[in-house]
This record gives sequence, C-alpha cells and structure tokens, in this order.
Amino acid sequence: MDDTRIDHFAIGTYYDSNGTWVPDYPSIDVGISTGLRYDYGKFYASKTFYDQHKGRRILWGWIGESDSEAADVQKDWSSVQAIPRTVVLDTKTRKNLIQWPVKEIESLRLRSKKFHKKIGPGTVVPVDVGPADQIDILAEFKLKNDDLEVIFGDDSVEDDNDFSCETSGGATLRGALGPFGFSILADQSLSEQTLVYFYVTKGKDSKLKTFFCTDTSKSTMANDVVKPVYGSFVPVLKGEKLTMRILVDHSIVEGFGQGGRTCITSRVYPTKAIYGATKLFLFNNAIDATVTASFKVWQMNSAFIHPYSSVDDLVVPSST
Repeated sequence: MDDTRIDHFAIGTYYDSNGTWVPDYPSIDVGISTGLRYDYGKFYASKTFYDQHKGRRILWGWIGESDSEAADVQKDWSSVQAIPRTVVLDTKTRKNLIQWPVKEIESLRLRSKKFHKKIGPGTVVPVDVGPADQIDILAEFKLKNDDLEVIFGDDSVEDDNDFSCETSGGATLRGALGPFGFSILADQSLSEQTLVYFYVTKGKDSKLKTFFCTDTSKSTMANDVVKPVYGSFVPVLKGEKLTMRILVDHSIVEGFGQGGRTCITSRVYPTKAIYGATKLFLFNNAIDATVTASFKVWQMNSAFIHPYSSVDDLVVPSST
C-alpha cells in the first residue's frame, strides 16, 4: 500500500462470474487487519508474475532505504531490488504464504561449511566462515526437552502474551526461551551487528508461541540511520524444528523463518563490519534454555548483472 509502504495479502476465493471476493478468514482480510504481510521489514511495491515454463509464481519486491534523504542524494542512488521469491499457499496452515528465494540463487553458492553447535544460556560463539559479507545461511535449532519441561512446570515463569519483536527491546530482552540465532554483518568486537533470531514464549495455554525477528539497533555506528527491530509471530506446527534461512549481501539482509512463513528484509549500513572485516556469530541470549544449532553457510558469488544491449545494437535477421 502506497500510504504505508507495506504490502499485504489476502487469502480467499474470487468468483469471476459475479466479480465478488470471499475471504477465507474475514477477521484478517485486507482493510480489516494488518496481520497478513508479505514481509515485516523494508519491502514494498511488490508484484508477481507467473512463470509458465517452471509452473511457479515469482514475487519481486523493492527494498527502501533506512538512511537520510541527504545521504541518498550524496551517493546518487536510492533503494534496491530484493531477491526474487517463489510464492505458494501454505497448505498446512491455510493462513500463510510460503516465500522462498528462487532456485537460481543457489547457482551463486561457492564453498560451504557445516556446523553443529550446542550453546548454553548467555553465550556468543564465533562461526569461522571467513569474510561474512556475502553469505547464505540455512539453519535449524532445537531446544532441550528438559528445559522445556522445567519451564512449563515452573509457575514463576510468567506467560508472555504481550511480546512483540518491534516493541519488546529487541535481542537484549532475555526470556526463558530466547532470543537465539545469528549475529550477522558484525565486526570482531560486536560494536556493530545485526541480529536475526527466534524468541519463544510460554502462552497461557502452556503452548509455545514463536516469533521471528531482526534487530538492527546496533547495525551501524552511523548517526543518520533508522535502526528498528522487525518481526512477527511465525507458526510452528507439531513436530517441526525451528528453521531459518538468511541471505546476506553487504547491506541487505533477507530472513526466512520456518521455510518462508514469516519473512523479514532489512537495509543496514555498517561502517566497520564491511568486506573482510565482516564476521558471523551464533548467539543464545536465553536465561534458561540450551540450544542446539545445525547449520550450513555458503560463501556467495556476485550475480554479475550486466545491462541489456540497446535496441540499436540488436542484429535483426534478414527476411530474405
């Protein structure tokens, strides 16, 4: 929507015969609720097209700037295109879209390393991948069952139904079951870092409620930058592990929680964590929980995008 620069979607049925739309869930239809969003970060002006050759729908989105207008004028450009995503209906929840980077992105993957790490409460662990300014991370997390049982059986652990990624203090807020995830685009001393993480709460029904968030509040030492915390609730179904994928490209971070049920795009401007000085860390800022992380990290190549030839340069075959 142009007023908010936030793109929403709706799920329902359109009847071509009489031109009517019937939402599956009227309470969260567009215009009534703001809950159904393509992306919870800097992502707007999106459009889709149908790829008839591969039978898929592709979503293109635009990533706005988070710095000042004066900075945009100085660098003589503003905003960039997001990585194209496939879009399908989540047939398990029927309330979500599944968005995922197009398969072609994997052709940019270079060398990779696998990791399996157990991290206790209040722990930050460096991940040795070399320069981490262009990487693709695919990860799954598991909480210890013993920790979950203790927390659910402990009446002193209060219900946390009011948690919000945007307003609850970011990754510095320590709960019984989170936050935990990755510190990306970080310098060695962590004076600059962007944090992509899960935060798991205990609901009044004693069930887990999981949030997928990105905290950019420490992403840069620059002054003329808006540094918000983004994110939202992400459905985690019975038997599913917590999974995330993160695409990092210098100043762009695109996060995909639970296979793409919740997506967050961020625009950050590190001044120290750049090029070879960029590091990757794994963190667990939970008070009680021990987390096991299994993940793979790829170094990513440039797309080497070249302009199309002008019409004048095209060679038109002779009709004779």
